Amino acid sequence: MTQREMGTWPRWKLYVLVVAALISAMALCFGLGLALWAMILPARVPPAPVTPVPASGELRGDAWRDQLAAQPMLQVPGAAASNSGVSTKLAPVLLVPAADAVGPAGVPTGFPHTPGGAVAQLAAIEVTVLEAMSIPTAHDVHAAWSLPNGVSPAEWAMTRNVQSFLTTLGDQGNAKDDSVLVSATPAAGQIKGTDGPDWVLACVLLDVRAAVAATARIGYGHCERMGWHEGRWQIAPGTPPAKAPSTWPGSDLALQAGWRTWQTT
Repeated sequence: MTQREMGTWPRWKLYVLVVAALISAMALCFGLGLALWAMILPARVPPAPVTPVPASGELRGDAWRDQLAAQPMLQVPGAAASNSGVSTKLAPVLLVPAADAVGPAGVPTGFPHTPGGAVAQLAAIEVTVLEAMSIPTAHDVHAAWSLPNGVSPAEWAMTRNVQSFLTTLGDQGNAKDDSVLVSATPAAGQIKGTDGPDWVLACVLLDVRAAVAATARIGYGHCERMGWHEGRWQIAPGTPPAKAPSTWPGSDLALQAGWRTWQTT
């Protein structure tokens, strides 16, 4: 499985996010080219979804979890992440609990032992890493929030995203400097499935913005296996889930992909 399949940012997204911020005129041309590409490459129809197992249901075990994780999600064209088309339809809402504490590595925590709590914890992990855009921070967060026997910190999708972002900038070392501003805001989420009360395959769609000389913006979708351990949700071991669709929040493709509007309770 390639890094792109594991949910890392493909190269074109980094050019949208970084090069567009540096040279706004080039960004406009590039964005138009991607929009035309999206017109001639329609999204493929996704396979029938796996019905989530209620949190109180019986355990199905590792084989079923692996099958769920590997199940493809909606395949979307690359331009979908930066196409600002807004749907006229209303997306379902995913009620997500708010954090009430700060946990290891500075990650917000205190989410309940529910599937929604797992989605919220994954979002907090992702936001902490992406807003820092620091390889050391990514390693610290992975060490504090990943259960044993999973992918290494160097191979984690979030670390790869940070590496690609910094490499594209070209002059940042292993962490961005104060001249680069990055914000990541949860825009939507979905629960791909559960297996008993302690395991959730959670997915988050982030609204990611980077500002250097100008501002660029993309939608970025990512999924992780989440396991309840020692009173908090953590990233569970296993082969990384199939790539989540990176769509513009609120677009028709976002609705087709199953993204539910993020609403904190």
